[in-house]
Amino acid sequence: MSDLQGMNRDALERFLQNNGIELDGTLSVEMISGGRSNLTYKAYDDTSTWVVRRPPTSGLTPSAHDMAREWAVTEALASTDVPVARTVAFDRDGSVLGAPMTVVDFVPGRVVRTREDLSDLTDTQVTENAAELVRVLARLHAVDPAAVGLGAFGRPDGFVSRQVATWARQWHSVKTRDLPDVDRLHRALEAAIPTHSASSIVHGDYRVDNTILDADNVGSVAAVVDWEMSTLGDPLTDVALMCIYRQPVFDAVLGADAAWTSDRYPSADDLAHQYAVKSGRELHNWGFYLALANFKLGVIGEGITHRALSGSDTGAGARNAADATGEFIAAGLRALSGTTD
Repeated sequence: MSDLQGMNRDALERFLQNNGIELDGTLSVEMISGGRSNLTYKAYDDTSTWVVRRPPTSGLTPSAHDMAREWAVTEALASTDVPVARTVAFDRDGSVLGAPMTVVDFVPGRVVRTREDLSDLTDTQVTENAAELVRVLARLHAVDPAAVGLGAFGRPDGFVSRQVATWARQWHSVKTRDLPDVDRLHRALEAAIPTHSASSIVHGDYRVDNTILDADNVGSVAAVVDWEMSTLGDPLTDVALMCIYRQPVFDAVLGADAAWTSDRYPSADDLAHQYAVKSGRELHNWGFYLALANFKLGVIGEGITHRALSGSDTGAGARNAADATGEFIAAGLRALSGTTD
């Protein structure tokens, strides 16, 4: 057994052996990260190392912790130029740990999460890292879903309209107070939904801390991780969310001084321009996509505080995450009106 949250070492060992993995010595397990995302562990014997992921043990939002989705897209992208970890085994029904679980190879490298993690990087390295992140996102969006077996991975038709409706419903489920501007932004988004949009595989949560960088070269991504929000949808939603994550107020949502909000990275406008150049994709209706990303993050911040007040989220700053909601909603309204000040 194991005293790690959500882990049973003995059951994991049997699972690996039943999937043809011969262990060399004793299997050890350590937690890499927990909290609001999927629980992530490092499992290793004397010669090999794997990463095990499963949903949190409480406060579940099924669509946000979809291990089958994460497994399918990671396995499919192995044949592309999008860097991902090699898939090893999948417990679809949750019989091992009480919830679905994925096992992939451990990818050595550097993870940049906080501003402190940037402290030993030069400005040139930070700039090169941002350029690589944009390149990798453009490569992801260029993958033909059908060619890698993901033709039925999602419903791209009507994707953005469903996103608007989904986050509006979520607001009414998690709001801790009335904010008239939220309904105002919702109505404005409904009126501005593009009549045509592109379709691609989207990551759904793309920023620097959801990648593993080459240990010796931060200008190279060794693997993109945390695919549980991925689907087929409009690629500009990925780009806009990446840009909106750059806002300093996002620190309040994460409960940390995020690396990605550092002013050492290029501005959101610069990132969007780099993406347009690297992908060859026009950023049509860009104000709508920025507004939708702000709407989503405003609701997410409110939801974190809602769960904290109900006792199911005790993460750093969880009770104060909703302090960011008003700023995101205001930014969304400005984006739709074409102003940025």
